[in-house]
Amino acid sequence: MTPISFIVPAHNEQQLLGRTLSALHAAAMAVGVPYDIVVADDSSTDDTASIAAHHGATVVHVRHRQIAATRNAGAAAARGDLLIFVDADTIVPEETFRATLAAWRGGAIGGGASVHLDGRLPLSARLGMPAFRMGMRAARLAAGCYVFCTREAFDAVGGFDTQLFAGEELAFSRSLWRQGRFVVLPEPVVSSGRKLRTHSAWEVAKLFLAAARGPAVIRSRRHLEIWYGERRHDPDATR
Repeated sequence: MTPISFIVPAHNEQQLLGRTLSALHAAAMAVGVPYDIVVADDSSTDDTASIAAHHGATVVHVRHRQIAATRNAGAAAARGDLLIFVDADTIVPEETFRATLAAWRGGAIGGGASVHLDGRLPLSARLGMPAFRMGMRAARLAAGCYVFCTREAFDAVGGFDTQLFAGEELAFSRSLWRQGRFVVLPEPVVSSGRKLRTHSAWEVAKLFLAAARGPAVIRSRRHLEIWYGERRHDPDATR
C-alpha cells in the first residue's frame, strides 16, 4: 500500500490546479516517501481533468457538487495509510509536509496546518487572519484547505459528513478527536485569497449573516454562493 495519499477535490480549477499538484510532487519527492495523488473532479467543464492527468494524478470523476461527498470519493480511490486532503488552490511547502509526517509517526491520527492567504487581501482579512489562525489552533480545528488523518481514523468516523455543504472540515475535526490525538501544526500552507478578492465585503457579510440563522444553512447550497456559485476569475492567480 502507498503510505501517503494526497486527495484534491476540484471543480473548474484549471487556473490553479497545476501549481498545487507540482508543489505536492516537489514536497513528496524532497522527503522521499512513496505517494499517490487523487484528484476528485466534480462536474468540471474546463481543463481540470486533463491538467490533473498531465501532472500524474489519478482522476476520479463525480457529479456531486458537494465538497464533503467529493472528498469522500477521492478517499475511496486513494491507496495510502495517511490521507492528506488539499484544496486545489493550496500550496503545501516541504516543511509542512515534513511536519505532517512527523506528527503522524509520533502518534497523531489527524490534524491540520496554519493557513496563510496569497495575493492582495482586503484590510479586514489582513487584520483578521492572525486571530483566525490562533483561534483554529487553540480550538484544534483544521481548515478545509489542509486536513490529514490516518485511513483507519477516516473509516472509523465514516469520512466527511455528506449532509453538510460547508463546515464539513470542522465537523470532521471534532469527529477525529474521539479517535486519538489531533494536532493543528504551526507550519503553514498557502491558500488562495481569491474568494476575498472576487467577492465584495457585502457578499462575505451576507454569508455570515446567513450562518447566524443556524446549522440548517450549511445543509444546502442556497446561501453558499461563495463556494458553489460560478467561479470568478482572479487576476492575481497564476498557474
